[in-house]
Amino acid sequence: MKQFINSKDTLVTEAIDGLVRASSGRLARLDGYPHVKVVVRTDWDRSKVALVSGGGSGHEPSHAGFVGRGMLTAAVCGDVFASPSVDAVLAGILAVTGKSGCLLVVKNYTGDRLNFGLAAERARAFGLNVAMVIVDDDVALPDLPQARGVAGTLFVHKIAGALAEEGADLETVAAAAQRVIDGAISIGMSLDTCTVPGSPKEDRIAFGKAELGLGIHGEAGIEQVEFAGARAAMAMVVDRLRPHLGAGDHVALMNNLGGATPLEMSVLTEELARSDIGARVKWLVGPAPLMTSLDMHGFSLSLLPVGAGQMKALDAPVAPRAWPGLDRLDEPTVLPIPDGVTPIQPMASEHPANRALIERCCDLLIAAEADLNALDAKSGDGDTGSTLAGAARALRASLDRMPLADPTQLYRAIGIELSQTMGGSSGVLLAIFFAAAGDASASGKSWIGALSAGLDRIMQVGGAQPGDRTMIDALAPALEALPNGLPAAAAAARAGADRTAAITRAKAGRAAYLGEGKLAGHNDPGAEAVARLLEGLA
Repeated sequence: MKQFINSKDTLVTEAIDGLVRASSGRLARLDGYPHVKVVVRTDWDRSKVALVSGGGSGHEPSHAGFVGRGMLTAAVCGDVFASPSVDAVLAGILAVTGKSGCLLVVKNYTGDRLNFGLAAERARAFGLNVAMVIVDDDVALPDLPQARGVAGTLFVHKIAGALAEEGADLETVAAAAQRVIDGAISIGMSLDTCTVPGSPKEDRIAFGKAELGLGIHGEAGIEQVEFAGARAAMAMVVDRLRPHLGAGDHVALMNNLGGATPLEMSVLTEELARSDIGARVKWLVGPAPLMTSLDMHGFSLSLLPVGAGQMKALDAPVAPRAWPGLDRLDEPTVLPIPDGVTPIQPMASEHPANRALIERCCDLLIAAEADLNALDAKSGDGDTGSTLAGAARALRASLDRMPLADPTQLYRAIGIELSQTMGGSSGVLLAIFFAAAGDASASGKSWIGALSAGLDRIMQVGGAQPGDRTMIDALAPALEALPNGLPAAAAAARAGADRTAAITRAKAGRAAYLGEGKLAGHNDPGAEAVARLLEGLA
């Protein structure tokens, strides 16, 4: 798989240098590449308790991305998914620890425990006061004697970091960290595995499946489950967390494992709020990539029962930009739509033939959704079918309030409906088309004349003409042939749509941004939609 790296051997050191270079001097790294990879604060007051964490790389922004005022004092970075060495950890401790001591925050993996633990012993031999806590928030493997440490570690970083910044002593900071560990719970789910640099991608998650309870190093989860959308996914995650919930209100950390889109993460957040534990989740960190697993297409959810002191620490300001802050998880605020956007509704009327015609048109567009999306993917963003099908579903659902017996008002009502429910340039052009048709009908034009007036208007407003590789290449010849009947119009539309496959350079629409070679041999999806619609009606 292609990745924006130079070499897997230099990946981590180059990434650290990029992070430090962009920190405006707030961060530095220790000399010692490639074996010692430690990021430290440059503004550190050694009279305070230092907070040191780290582990394998590949979890960015953890851990180095959270070095800064209010969180970590130093992060010790290993290679991708590999614990740092004892010497690297010791270097980090020695670089930042003063008379107040140091707290090591370690995720519960054997390599991390051993290397951080031995480094702590060696630091104590130097006379330093070093404490260590082990984070074990993962509830995915209930029978495992030692649970893994995953994204709940960030609760520890934030709360312990806030107390250290305030000047609390090591005993207080360590005790607060342990209380967080005792309450934090996490579990993850993914639709795909991650891509480890320099290694072939493991393809173990079957199509239509999701993996529940997988680790942040790409290790397999507890089971593969049927994937049925965001709601079912969140329900499964909540089901595994529910038995471990603490008392009282909770804060949730919605963590993007690296490859989920912001849209997906927002949908998952909504499903958390709607879930049967949603009422107990009062605050939210994220959704954001916080403890990732390279490019894994998944998420994890961490929950922590919180008291007033912990809330204050979670909400305290920090310097690291990667920390998204703390927000209340509230009901969506809904404001009234402004006057002028919602039009006066026409008086509904029945006309069985017109209803049947519109329903047939809607059904044809809905049935063509997948084919039109596939065609649009050849020359656009692959959503023409979904855009038309979504508008068709909305139009079909609105028929009970349509003036079906009044053609003039019907054209206008269809235009208004499309302007409200259909996005993109297609939506506004079709809204203009039907509005102009309504105006022409009010002036006494026949239905063919009204539709032709609609075509003239969208060519005027949109700027496209026949031959520009748009829906007009099918719509214009179809309307010209319509006086000879629907079969003639359908044949003309099909011929016009097929001609677009030979037009190698579009002059309008999104396809105009593409090079000539991208379009050859593929019908324009808008023209194809017109052709299919008329063929279905004929």
